[in-house]
Amino acid sequence: MSPSIPDMQWAQVIEQKGGPSVYKQIPVPKPGPDEVLIKVRYSGVCHTDLHAMKGDWPLPLKQPLVGGHEGAGIVVAKGELAKGIEIGDHAGIKWLNGSCLACEFCKTSDEPLCPDAELSGYTVDGTFQQYAIGKAAHVSKLPKEVALDAVAPILCAGVTVYKGLKESGAKPGQTVAIVGAGGGLGSLAQQYAKAMGLRVIAIDGGDEKRGMCEQLGAEAYIDFTKSKDLVEDVKAATPGGLGAHAVLLLAVSEKPFQQAVEYARPRGSIVAIGMPANAFLKAPVFTTVVKMINIKGSYVGNRQDGVEAVDFFVRGLIKAPYKTVPLKELPEVFELMEQGKIAGRYVLEIPE
Repeated sequence: MSPSIPDMQWAQVIEQKGGPSVYKQIPVPKPGPDEVLIKVRYSGVCHTDLHAMKGDWPLPLKQPLVGGHEGAGIVVAKGELAKGIEIGDHAGIKWLNGSCLACEFCKTSDEPLCPDAELSGYTVDGTFQQYAIGKAAHVSKLPKEVALDAVAPILCAGVTVYKGLKESGAKPGQTVAIVGAGGGLGSLAQQYAKAMGLRVIAIDGGDEKRGMCEQLGAEAYIDFTKSKDLVEDVKAATPGGLGAHAVLLLAVSEKPFQQAVEYARPRGSIVAIGMPANAFLKAPVFTTVVKMINIKGSYVGNRQDGVEAVDFFVRGLIKAPYKTVPLKELPEVFELMEQGKIAGRYVLEIPE
């Protein structure tokens, strides 16, 4: 290690499945030949990080694990095969930490589907630490004039919803219903949708989220905690009352995934992005067929999607609503997340 890079660092470590996350010192990792070491300054906290702590998904879970996959910082070391990025560059680590770059999916720009993909904060250590490793081919190079705390949520939440909107096929002027619009993903989805020329119906619960969604330009806000007939309320908010051209499902519970077909417009697209634990997509066959509904999943974006999502932010079209707290307060953030009390995003400030 360079004299300026310490041997030990502070990190939030999940020592066993189910948690808790423990704030402790661990060794600083060393980059491999095709990797870079990033001094992380800020890291967003995603609902996926809570799933990782609980081991909710059928993926191999590294243990012990450093979570986090929205890290922004400065490159401080690199391997001899790391191309396209230099020491001193600002860079971000995303959910997709690395892929083989040689399989059919990698060759056709579907790197997230690589069977050997490495996932930050799940299968490899992530960004809830002072120094984190990323594959040089997959880290996002960031303009130095961009604030690292503000751009951090773009690296997962932003890329993910931008990709979902592209997958929906919705065209400028059409209406997209965003379920979970007041959360970290939803607050960004509304802005990307607006920047792409789409009209937004926001679906979420509570007055704090209503205020944020209206401020972000949603044409209508449907509060599922107060609505007596959510399906009819959503349809009534769409042109002609025919339903939404596209539905983005960002919810963390199963019920919204069962409702979407009812308020999707004929020939509409339903895009599942949120991944509630042990949940299933169910839809009435008759309605799905006669309305010619397209139901699909959308995972994180590829490397170019990442470039484009960051570029929207750099051009001032996207501003992630966020609150900054110290790294040591991650357990409190997880508690608020489980209670559904987070509007926007929490960003952890990593100690120098």
